[in-house]
Amino acid sequence: MELRIAVDPLDGPEIADLLTGHLAEMHAHSPEDSVHALDLDELRKPEITCWSGRIGAGLVGCVALKELDPTHGEIKSMRTATGYTGRGIAAALLTHLLDVARTRGYERVSLETGTAEFFAPAVRLYRRHGFDFCGPFAGYISDPHSVFLTLRL
Repeated sequence: MELRIAVDPLDGPEIADLLTGHLAEMHAHSPEDSVHALDLDELRKPEITCWSGRIGAGLVGCVALKELDPTHGEIKSMRTATGYTGRGIAAALLTHLLDVARTRGYERVSLETGTAEFFAPAVRLYRRHGFDFCGPFAGYISDPHSVFLTLRL
């Protein structure tokens, strides 16, 4: 089946469950003060666009893009649903987000993720898509539990 990606208003129970699980896993793998994942209310802010990926009627993943300034976006809440990892869902969502970032005129897209082994697949995904390691950005501070990546578009 084909993956359909569309802007998500973040008002359905499936996306709420997926993002609640995402937040819980971030807290399970990083110290409290090193968790930078956003909750549903924060993701609904006007500077953030969230997309969901669906196969048939089922939600299989999501990703959000936060505008930091007119030339710089930040990836937030990249998540693949249980049972769908390793199928290219995250890569398709990331590609879609980067296409949107380019059409918005962003010069770069950055992200923060964790350093625990749990986050290694995410870092590999971003590196495969051309992201390079960078220092903290947009108010983040250096933290042994965070890694920062950026992609010049």
